[in-house]
Amino acid sequence: MQKILLGIAFALGGIITYVATRPEIHFGGIAIALFVIAFLFGLIQSKYPWLFALALGIWIPVLVLFQGFFKGLFRVQNIWAILALLIAFAGAYAGAFVRNKFTAKTR
Repeated sequence: MQKILLGIAFALGGIITYVATRPEIHFGGIAIALFVIAFLFGLIQSKYPWLFALALGIWIPVLVLFQGFFKGLFRVQNIWAILALLIAFAGAYAGAFVRNKFTAKTR
């Protein structure tokens, strides 16, 4: 089950990155979508939230760093790319926290 979820997380991370590269998309919408999807993965599988956050959020920094080698490495977009990774981690750990809180009350 975890391998299937991890594959889905990688695919969704790629889709989010593709949507983020469109010129008419604002970073706020991407950040909200990334947080919500990471939250859901943390809620579903709370054992390894860092793994799902990394699978979802690593695509944007990798793409920005890859583009940075051709356009100039130190740009403001690099900061936003790292922020996207932090948002994915925050969402996954928030979902894991909520799941652990609810399962602790039912035991």
